[in-house]
Amino acid sequence: MRHFLLPRLGTGLLVLWAAFTLSFALLQVLPGDAVLIKFQNPDLGLSPQQIEEMRLAYGADSPLWRQYLHTLFAMLHGDFGFSVQAGVAVSALIADNLPGTLRLALCGFVLAVLLAFALAALSRQPALRGLRALLQSVPALFISIPTFWLGIALIQVFSFQLRWIPVINPSPWQGLLLPIVAVAVPISAPLAQILLRGIDEVSTQPFVAVARAKGASESRVLWRHVLRNAMLPVLTIAGLLLGELIAGALITETVFGLGGLGQLTQQAVNNQDVAVLQAVVMISALGFVAINLLVDLLMPLFDPRLQRVAGGVR
Repeated sequence: MRHFLLPRLGTGLLVLWAAFTLSFALLQVLPGDAVLIKFQNPDLGLSPQQIEEMRLAYGADSPLWRQYLHTLFAMLHGDFGFSVQAGVAVSALIADNLPGTLRLALCGFVLAVLLAFALAALSRQPALRGLRALLQSVPALFISIPTFWLGIALIQVFSFQLRWIPVINPSPWQGLLLPIVAVAVPISAPLAQILLRGIDEVSTQPFVAVARAKGASESRVLWRHVLRNAMLPVLTIAGLLLGELIAGALITETVFGLGGLGQLTQQAVNNQDVAVLQAVVMISALGFVAINLLVDLLMPLFDPRLQRVAGGVR
């Protein structure tokens, strides 16, 4: 297991370092200055000398290499710095806004998986063989819908036309229903496509014919034999899509006006709050790496050949 896990941990650390370096470089070339944006406000009545002292306090005048090393080592210790606009630690802002984004992303992912499996199961039903081509084309339709457009369309239909979900003062779960659907539909499309293709390929294998010859029902063959062997590519694509899921959650939060990392990111972009933007990028990258590492650990449970590799047998 050590030989299986250590290379993946090393790759994950390399990805995190690359994400930090690239985001730091891109944020430094942004026009403007977050310190000046806030403290040059005439209402604050600060003199140029006082503004310069604030720039020194935030390290804005330090050489870029020093800012890079300081920020890197601080993040290694869990210190994301201070928000210029909010005047509080960035870690506090992340702690306040991250739970809402995680709740939306996880609920959206669960619904996406359920939609993918529902499409796959329906396409295998004998009574629906005439609709098989239509059901297999549905994922392509889902994936072509932009997240922001879908969110606006859901609000228009279910809130303004049908009046099922109130726009003003909804309950916590009422306010999450439409955002969860907006996040889940585009993510369910590639999952369903990969699952359908995997089911078709596995269904032609000899062991499936043997199971049918032994008298197993079609539902037992599907759930017991076919799906387990078709899950490997689905797990792989699911790990990759979770990064896209976080991005979709950020857009959806902005469309629906939800509190979370999306709203925090929008405010940070408007105010060029570099520390907050850097923290959001690193939190997203860390989640992406952790989820893909978890997928790598789950893969041997579905493929005995990977169990031998993980155990050190070559």
